Amino acid sequence: MRTTAKETLTRSEVPVEKTWNLEDLFKTEEAWEKALVQLKEEIESVTRYKGRVGESAETLFECLEEGDEVQATAMRVMTYAHLRQSGDGSDPQNQANSARVGSVLAQLRADTAFIRSEILSLDAQTVHTYIEAEPKLKEFQKTLDDIFESKPHTLSPDAEEVLAAFGEVHGAPYMIFERSRTSDMRFGSFTTEAGETHPLTFNSFPKYEGSPNTDVRRSAYTAFTKTLNQYKNTYAATYATEVKKQVVESRLRGYDSATDMLLDEQQVSLDMYNRQLDTIQRELAPHMRRFAKLKKRVLGLDKMTYADLKAPLDPDFEPPMSYEEAGELVLESLEVMGPEYMEIMKKGVHDRWVDRADNIGKRSGAFCSSPYGVHPYILITWNDAMRNAFTLAHELGHAGHFALAGKYQRISNTRPSRYFVEAPSTMNEMLFSEHVLAKTNDARMRRFVILQSLGTYYHNFVTHILEGELQRRVYTLADKGTPITATLLCEQKKEALQSFWGDDVEIDEGAGLTWMRQPHYYMGLYPYTYSAGLTASTAAALLFKEQGQPAVDRWIDALKAGGTMKPLELMQLAGVDMTTDEPVKKAVAHVGELIDELEKSFS
Repeated sequence: MRTTAKETLTRSEVPVEKTWNLEDLFKTEEAWEKALVQLKEEIESVTRYKGRVGESAETLFECLEEGDEVQATAMRVMTYAHLRQSGDGSDPQNQANSARVGSVLAQLRADTAFIRSEILSLDAQTVHTYIEAEPKLKEFQKTLDDIFESKPHTLSPDAEEVLAAFGEVHGAPYMIFERSRTSDMRFGSFTTEAGETHPLTFNSFPKYEGSPNTDVRRSAYTAFTKTLNQYKNTYAATYATEVKKQVVESRLRGYDSATDMLLDEQQVSLDMYNRQLDTIQRELAPHMRRFAKLKKRVLGLDKMTYADLKAPLDPDFEPPMSYEEAGELVLESLEVMGPEYMEIMKKGVHDRWVDRADNIGKRSGAFCSSPYGVHPYILITWNDAMRNAFTLAHELGHAGHFALAGKYQRISNTRPSRYFVEAPSTMNEMLFSEHVLAKTNDARMRRFVILQSLGTYYHNFVTHILEGELQRRVYTLADKGTPITATLLCEQKKEALQSFWGDDVEIDEGAGLTWMRQPHYYMGLYPYTYSAGLTASTAAALLFKEQGQPAVDRWIDALKAGGTMKPLELMQLAGVDMTTDEPVKKAVAHVGELIDELEKSFS
């Protein structure tokens, strides 16, 4: 028996240039420890306003400003611990520090809950008068408006403080999920029918999912789902706790359902939510079934299984690409965004904002974390393949967005609704795809790029929409009092997959376990928002072609606006109207056109 892959490195064995530079956050762990102590002192400086928040315009401004300063410190402290934990979740010290930060953040939420309550005790006219008297309060206009909009669902000050005090407990389901999959879950290795042995981890499984070797792909899937199955009851109990938490809180706050409460946080209507889920599933399913049939035919598969959905259509063409090569190509593709944006992108690529190592204990997937007043940090696992360049472009989109928002807005105004958050990231992916297509006449390279573009739509319009569909079902059942168990989750996930793929894809029992793979279920109604962002970026990218620089300028203005507008207003600023299903239908039609071109290339 032979081993065909190198063993995964420990974090200490990884070359430093492949890791992010956390010294930009804190020079040493001792400096971080000092900041953690300082944060506790800053919390006390804010609590001195308790009982006085609304006594004058000046006092209100000072309280809000100091609150922002505390949040900025808290974000830096939290980000440092989070990034250390994400880089190596198996390190006991990282686990302990993450827990320590969780306790302090829970204290912060509890000790500052009075600010919101005391603002709500004021009437709107008083606040309006304060803003006229103290012009600097206009910087908090959106914050104040949002607080007053929440008034019908706000509890008494004492109740709000009690809920805030349980913040660490409320975050436990997500923490347990992350801790388990990075520190406890072990997959070992799997052996193919050809006798080749491969090590398997959470991070390496996506590589096997995309393997051109059907034996490797299906063997990895079998081993991966077998391990997931051993943990399903624990993970179901963890997720059920998360859902129950939302259901209980929604009832306490007088919402009709947990879904209504979670959408209210996003400033998204139930119609917008259901339209996104329903329109994409209805319109996209026929196109994706064609895609599945094409894969089965071209790859000569005996059957199309769930394990084969990410198999490469051109298995002999996998362009290698180093991180350095990818960085330069991505930078070239984004030049249209202008010098200010490009300055951020160059620093992101060259100044160790990116952790691209593969090591034991590292969190799977990719993300961008953007601590206010520092710079964004990107996590990715680099496999020396061109496909990684698309992920890099995506995460740099988040980095550019929050770097600009942080530059032009105070911390309380930086984050827009999740409904918009994935638009800047997917815009970068689209610009990257178009740039590569414009540079090559090679038929296979063009096919590869089209397939990568389809991968983006698959990720956002299929994977995340079907996650969103499961959430919609789970919260509906939970609101009715139905117990959320592993059996129910597997049944509902499998049913959602079968409804979308029909008879064109074999959905086995292992497919029903995919709810265990993503942390998004612990982040409110996050999954469906990926599709909203991609819908907006698709529409805006078309405007780039039609209108040129004015459309680009509007897009940059939307990024700089941060969280100063509601999601529909931000998208309208960028020239996209999401009040109808027209942008969704256009985006889905674009997917259909990509599949049309693929079918022709393989005819």
